[in-house]
Order: sequence, then C-alpha cells, then structure tokens
Amino acid sequence: MKNNTIIENQVDSLQKKIIFDESTCPVTATMKVLGGKWKSILINAIYSTSPARFGELKRSVVGITQSMLTSQLRELEDDGIISRKIYAEIPPRVEYTLTEFGLTLSPIIQSMAEWGKQYRLNNKFKKPSKPNSKTQKNNKKKHG
Repeated sequence: MKNNTIIENQVDSLQKKIIFDESTCPVTATMKVLGGKWKSILINAIYSTSPARFGELKRSVVGITQSMLTSQLRELEDDGIISRKIYAEIPPRVEYTLTEFGLTLSPIIQSMAEWGKQYRLNNKFKKPSKPNSKTQKNNKKKHG
C-alpha cells in the first residue's frame, strides 16, 4: 500500500518523510466517495441489479430511509459514479446504473467484499469484549 500512495503524497525533502494529509491522500479521496453507511451498499446493489429502480433499492437496502436514499443517490450521481435515467411515464420511472467511471469501482467493491468475508470468518470465534464497569453497574441496577 505504501508504494501506491507515495506518488500522490507530499514529501518533506528536508526530513525525507511522507506527509499524509486530507488533501493529498488518494485513499481519503476514495473514502469520500465510498465512505459512510449507505454508499458502498448502494453501489453494490446497483452493480448487482443494474438497472436498479428507486423502489427496488428502497426495498432491498434494509434500514435506509427514503430521504437518505435520495440524498446518497444524488451524491453518487454528483461524483459521477451512477447515472439516473428518468422515463416520461405515469407513474414516473427512474433507473440507476453505474457510469463507465463507476464501473471502475467494481474490482474495489469485489475486493472489499472478499476482505469483509475473511474479516467475518476471522472474527467469528473471537470472545466478545468484556463490558466496562459502568455497563456492569447499569446492568446490575436493571436486573436486580
């Protein structure tokens, strides 16, 4: 990873060390597009079901509100990741697809999915962390 990001980051020539900051780190740029609770889910859903209709996305993305769905789709459209096609029908029909640029995310999304599967497998058998003393006190009050 280090070799991939050096090119984009500023180098302090006096101290010969890499300076990471928000404006030059390419990982930060990627996370601005993919970050948050819903965007990666929406990109994956649109990639899997393309073209995806608004109602289908609303039903298939569990827990997302209509206003959040609208907001996240607009942001992805503004970032050039998805395109929206409106059909002049009654009732109106809107379909979302990944743009050509958005499709370049597919190996990233697939890698993230594979990493997530491995993470879940590796952490499946970990012991749950011990509750802190405050949680224990609150549980004692609730349960007697």
